Formats: sequence, structure tokens, C-alpha cells
Amino acid sequence: MRKSLPTPSPSLSVRIDLDAKGRIGPGKILLLENINSCGSISAAGRAMSMSYKRAWDLVDEINRICRQAAVERQTGGKNGGGAMLTPFGLSLVARYRKIERSAESAARKELEALRADIGIGRKD
Repeated sequence: MRKSLPTPSPSLSVRIDLDAKGRIGPGKILLLENINSCGSISAAGRAMSMSYKRAWDLVDEINRICRQAAVERQTGGKNGGGAMLTPFGLSLVARYRKIERSAESAARKELEALRADIGIGRKD
């Protein structure tokens, strides 16, 4: 007997194009949130299975496209340096998450309808 797979649930992903070459999306925002909770770029990258170089390149890109620092490195200390979000970085994350919640709320009915449509006519 063949097991039926669960009906896929459509979801919404928000990417904000800030200019022709720069965008902010769920991955970069998650990286910022991990930096905030881990206190370092390398730990945030590890939490996302990403190299320090990749994490640093993304942070550098965020700082560049926003034309101000979202992440600030800290140097020295017993355990070396670290990183923290600037007030702008905290605001960027909060604003993105608010936009994301608003978009999800606005699209909820249509996503539910799409899920129902996808389930119609399936033979498992």
C-alpha cells in the first residue's frame, strides 16, 4: 500500500529589492538574527552551516547596500572579538519581520485557496 504524502503547504517568502544590485531576504535576516543571539559572525555562520567567509561577505553586502552598518564588529577581550547588531541592524530586522507578517496576513486567504486547489484531483 502506498503512503500518501501530505499536501504541500504553499508559503510566502519576502525578498526586498533595495536597488538593482542589492536585496534583503529571509537568509540575510536570519543571519542578522543569529549574529544578535550568538554574538559573533562565525557562530552565526556555523548555526546556518555556512563558512565564516560567506557569513562575513553577506554582512559586508548588507552594510554596503543599506549604506550604513547593520553589524558592528567588536575587537579584543578574553575570548577575542565578536559582533553585534547596531541600532539600525535591530531596526532592519524588526522592520523586515513586520513587512513579512503583513504580507503573510494579506496573502493568507489566497495561500489557503492555493493549498486547497493543489490538493484537488490528486491521486495518492
